[in-house]
Amino acid sequence: MEPKSEVQRATNRRILVTGATGYVGGRLLRALEDRGLPVRCLARKPAHLSSRVNAGTEVVQGDVVSGDGLEAALRGVETAYYLIRSMGAANGFEAADRQAALNFGAAARAAGVARIIYLGGLADESQPLSPHLRSRIEVGQLLRESGVPVIEFRASIVIGSGSLSFEMIRSLVEHLPVLVTPRWVSMPAQPIGIDDLLAYLLEAAEADPASSPVYEIGGSDQMSYGDLMREYAHQRGLRRLMLPVPVLTPGLSSLWLGFVTPLYARIGRKLIDSIRHSTTVRDTSAREVFSVVPSDIRTAMARALENEDRAFAETRWSDAISASGARQSSFGGVRIGPRLIDSREIAVRASAAESFAAVRRIGGETGWYAHDWLWQLRGMIDLLVGGAGMRRGRAHFDQLRVGDTIDCWRVVGLQPDRKLRLAAEMRLPGRAWLEFEVSEHGDISRIRQTAVFQPSGVAGLLYWYGIYPLHSLVFSGMLNGIAKAVANGGSSSNRARRGFKRGRARRDKRSNHNAVTCRRVEAHS
Repeated sequence: MEPKSEVQRATNRRILVTGATGYVGGRLLRALEDRGLPVRCLARKPAHLSSRVNAGTEVVQGDVVSGDGLEAALRGVETAYYLIRSMGAANGFEAADRQAALNFGAAARAAGVARIIYLGGLADESQPLSPHLRSRIEVGQLLRESGVPVIEFRASIVIGSGSLSFEMIRSLVEHLPVLVTPRWVSMPAQPIGIDDLLAYLLEAAEADPASSPVYEIGGSDQMSYGDLMREYAHQRGLRRLMLPVPVLTPGLSSLWLGFVTPLYARIGRKLIDSIRHSTTVRDTSAREVFSVVPSDIRTAMARALENEDRAFAETRWSDAISASGARQSSFGGVRIGPRLIDSREIAVRASAAESFAAVRRIGGETGWYAHDWLWQLRGMIDLLVGGAGMRRGRAHFDQLRVGDTIDCWRVVGLQPDRKLRLAAEMRLPGRAWLEFEVSEHGDISRIRQTAVFQPSGVAGLLYWYGIYPLHSLVFSGMLNGIAKAVANGGSSSNRARRGFKRGRARRDKRSNHNAVTCRRVEAHS
């Protein structure tokens, strides 16, 4: 048997993660669970977290500000991650952060916790600090004063899909072809990718906390928010004009952010206050202590977009829409991240295999089950603008493989009798997917049909909302048509087979006619 590593020896007792419902905490939790480590989470509302953790992970109720539940949460804990902050509080966040740190430090000392790992904000303490950064620094000091050894990391902008900074950059670049850029956009920073940040946090579980060190961490590049916007635009293939406006104050900037992005104005104000001054790494000791080799921003940005696409591909839309709290019936569908979602479901009395058979035959000679003339019109428009149109049909009326074409779509995901995912290959101001998922519940099957659109800038938004009434008509008709085809059973299958044969015969006839014409031309030459 191989000897246990330092991190395994250090984590024979439970690891406590606070802030597991947040961006960094949620990803840290998954990383710890993937390593098979014993994890406990502290949450004010355990119900919001319980369904998202592994079976072996404990979720306990507690509140660091009031101190309730801390004794039970910290009992038997070796390492505690402190990832709590109060950016969303309307008033008094500094007092709340201060009380939370005092309560947590005292409870950790009483429980005999070996180390606290804390994530704070990167700042030059010799310069005037924003209230938010000042609070971040104070929390680290209060945790150290508790007597429990503390490893504190100070980071600037975090690059990862879902992080506050990344979502602000994405919203600005995606929505605005002309970007008004206040002075804070040009302030130098040292962004760090979420994967590198997690690597530091994980490795800290085996670092020596005896001296309660403070480590400044960042990526390999120093760049501003403006540079990050340009890099995001480059990777998304967007052209953006940036106009500097030096007179836009942080207060006005926060209102502007609240208007054009999903950020609340008060959160935007705290974010802007934190980046009005340079946030670059001055102490490089973290590079000497830890084995992490930080990525450059281009790699970190590409990885964020890639991880987002992978998460998107694994999404179950009924769960995602329920978690978003949005109404599925709202005009334009539901917005989840950068994507617009129209998801519908219908129940049929049939097995999953019978229901999926109708889904599998979609397109080609079978058609799209409703309003085929609209699909043909869309195909003609696509041809006029240089797209593929609807001419390609499909290779077989009843069989599909990943990579096959169906009219103006391509199969990018296929799970037999369960899921079909198509990616649009028509000309669009964005990217589009169409997904069908079938689930079986006794003698009833539920067919979920989901149209997903990721708009590129304002043109993409105008396209989606402008034709949404037609989309709504087509999508609802298509789902009802599939249900009707399932109810008809074999008769619809036979019609599809006959339609495919007729279509192939017509194509063969056209091919033979063209061949004869070519021979006649050659004979006259």
